[in-house]
Amino acid sequence: MSRLTVFADTAPDTPLLDTQDYSEIAATLNDIGVRFERWEAREAFPSDASQEDVLAAYADEVKRICDEGGYATVDIIRVTEDTPNKPAIRAKFLDEHTHSEDEVRFFIEGAGVFYLRVEGKVHMVLCEQNDLISVPANTTHWFDMGPDARLAAIRFFNNEEGWVPNFTGSGIASKFPEFDYAVGAPAA
Repeated sequence: MSRLTVFADTAPDTPLLDTQDYSEIAATLNDIGVRFERWEAREAFPSDASQEDVLAAYADEVKRICDEGGYATVDIIRVTEDTPNKPAIRAKFLDEHTHSEDEVRFFIEGAGVFYLRVEGKVHMVLCEQNDLISVPANTTHWFDMGPDARLAAIRFFNNEEGWVPNFTGSGIASKFPEFDYAVGAPAA
């Protein structure tokens, strides 16, 4: 189940908010300009499903998001138990960074955690199957797919280069709980 845990950016051991209530998650994220919504997954895909098959299954939703955000490129990121070099893939996203465009993801399967540092707080957002998150351009954040990563997500881009990070050089990400914390004990 999706989860939002909010910390002061100077207190990674003391949550200010910890909830699994969808309405509360969406409202709290909306307050910082982050879109969070839930779509119904229409089908489970085999690990070898083509990008075309997955995008065809969500064609209406993909078109709506592209039209609303002006996204020109859409692809699928898929990490399975058979993906080689998972530690390096995970490490690529773990340092705080920004993007010059929105970072939009719809989770088809599996889970990942976005950490959004906004207004002196870190919002740790566990996204799971059926979750759409849109992180606005220039928002400082990082992402953890976990040590045993398994996920598939539709990604939306304004540019053809795809995912282009601008690393902040901050070490803040290493101070906050990792993926296993987010998927651990249920929120209070």
